[in-house]
Amino acid sequence: MQERRNNITVSETARITVQLDSLPILMDLEGAAQVWEQALSLARRHRLTLYDALYLELALRKRLPLASFDAKLCAASTAEQVIIVTGAPT
Repeated sequence: MQERRNNITVSETARITVQLDSLPILMDLEGAAQVWEQALSLARRHRLTLYDALYLELALRKRLPLASFDAKLCAASTAEQVIIVTGAPT
């Protein structure tokens, strides 16, 4: 989407993709029923999309910071005492 909006170039996307590929990303395979229930509750409480609420639920459950520039998600994270990581893209 950032390429489409001319905010970044194709080469910048390639560089970011390489950086993402180098991260130690793990699959989260915990109980789906519990996750959905908690995420729906967070979405309702903070008027978030379910998509955003799932990120917040994961951060809460794993006790990890959340990286986002989305104002609503950041406000909800702060309310839930989740640390927000923001910064200008490099």
